[in-house]
Amino acid sequence: MQITPIEAIALVGILGVGAQWLAWRLRLPSIVLMLLAGLLVGPAFGWFIPERDLGEIYKPLISIAVALILFEGGLTLEFHRLGEGRNAVRRLVYIGAPLGWLLATLAMLLTMGLPWQVAAVFGGVLVVTGPTVIAPMLRQAKLRRSPAQLLQWEAIINDPIGVLIAVLALEIVLVVQGGLSTGEAVWVLATGIGFAAAVGVLAGLGVARLFQRGLAPEYMKVPLLFVMVIAVFAMTDALLHESGLLAVTLMGMVMANAKLASHSELHRFKENAALLLVSGVFILMAASLNFASLATLNWKAALFVVAVILVVRPAQVLLPLLGSSTPWRERILVASTGPRGVVMVAVSGLFGDKLVEAGIPEGTLLAPLAFVLVLTTVILHGFTLAPVARALGLSGGDKPGVLILGGSAFGIALAQALQKIEVTPLIVDPNFRNITAARQQSIAAFHGDILGEAAEHHVELIGYDVLLAASDNDAYNTLVATDLGQELGRTNVWQVQRAKENMSRHALPPQLGGQAINGELSHGEFQRRMAGGWRVRVTHLTEKYDLDTWRQDNPKALILMQRTARGDVTFLGPEQELDRTRDCTVLALTPPAETNESADTLRSQSDI
Repeated sequence: MQITPIEAIALVGILGVGAQWLAWRLRLPSIVLMLLAGLLVGPAFGWFIPERDLGEIYKPLISIAVALILFEGGLTLEFHRLGEGRNAVRRLVYIGAPLGWLLATLAMLLTMGLPWQVAAVFGGVLVVTGPTVIAPMLRQAKLRRSPAQLLQWEAIINDPIGVLIAVLALEIVLVVQGGLSTGEAVWVLATGIGFAAAVGVLAGLGVARLFQRGLAPEYMKVPLLFVMVIAVFAMTDALLHESGLLAVTLMGMVMANAKLASHSELHRFKENAALLLVSGVFILMAASLNFASLATLNWKAALFVVAVILVVRPAQVLLPLLGSSTPWRERILVASTGPRGVVMVAVSGLFGDKLVEAGIPEGTLLAPLAFVLVLTTVILHGFTLAPVARALGLSGGDKPGVLILGGSAFGIALAQALQKIEVTPLIVDPNFRNITAARQQSIAAFHGDILGEAAEHHVELIGYDVLLAASDNDAYNTLVATDLGQELGRTNVWQVQRAKENMSRHALPPQLGGQAINGELSHGEFQRRMAGGWRVRVTHLTEKYDLDTWRQDNPKALILMQRTARGDVTFLGPEQELDRTRDCTVLALTPPAETNESADTLRSQSDI
């Protein structure tokens, strides 16, 4: 049964976003669920076949989606964020990409015995590690900033480079097969690559200048950017196929380093768009698989896949990084992580057809071989990246973390209570006196502005699930909560009550600041209570000593946080009920009388 294009687009959206949401709920790699969903509705049951149900627009949609994904990736590549990793990225691009091409070509020749023409073209495609799959994997694995940036930069920069290497190899093959003269091939390549690079850089500079001079209103910046990206891709791709990927990547990189005032807003919108595009692309890719084409592969193909994962990828990373300052743990992690993405599948199918047209029938093997590689590496690295990163000490870890803005007496007391329940706290404060007080209590602390560039290099936000803005500056609390709400999630960002919150003229719209914690106390009120002997107390609730009993023993206490039996940590709002799940732990602000040792305390037998 054939479905309409509108139904097909709706189905792709539901499956893609649904798989991402389900993966988040189940804490599984989202890429694996997206591929599984596409395989089920496509080749398994035949409900949705992209080429049949979408028609001729199917492949152009894939091309535009990949171009937008690469542009969004380029928009994240800010040179000042690289820091010490700049040299490592250069090595992986300048040395790693050509080395990967050579090793992959040799691996195909030795394991599968295919003609050199096929091996050279596919070896170039294998340089691409797949930015479409790296981003979801990094988000799922909670990787630390340094190795995450290394993987992201390598994937995004090498993606168009790998495609261009494959284009170069294909043009050489066509010359040998009699399609073009050597001079014509060199001219096509040089003009195509040069034109793409020039257009990408000039477009990035032009759009950046347009935004900086205020020649485009805020509401038109994102639509204008989308149109420009598609136009740049179409213009350059018309001269040399796949060179548009280089152009849009360079355009994004130029804009990322132009220090635009609207950069964060543009990036966040593009990040959302990229998530939708990645979801759609993987559903389409999996649904378009033809099981019959996989039957053309044999045990030699399996041997080649093993060689790529265990030999080619490690050598492509470890050899260029010899003698570099990159820590050995990061080298091992990057070397053992090389998922391939949709770009490789799309390019392999196209170039395979061109090889067949040139009289090389083995070109038909490229498309199914590419899909097997994508499927194998995505599943393998999707499940192994997080545990390998944890084993190497390069992830946020399994312990939840709480970021506390402000090293006041309350902030320090809360951090000490969190340590008792094995939650990792970090106090951030620009006041060195507060930082000193926190460190004297053996609490991790960062001296500086959490929104500053120093924090980007020294604070691993990926290790913290919840933020409490509790400094003595209400405006600063609101600014930090609003800014980090985009990264941590609005439901995970909390803030102490602003001193003038209840005055209508000082009220803020709901999209600014964080959620108010239970009691709706201001920073000053928290400090006064701490000075008056109030303490942050930890109590473990059980079946014998439940919430109702605890409330009878502590009628004046304010429950601030809870940690469920599952391990999730969250603050409680003014009207939010405590999760009554058994074996949960509560952190409460209790008055002096309720903090003393008493019969009530002895009854619980569960206080920490």
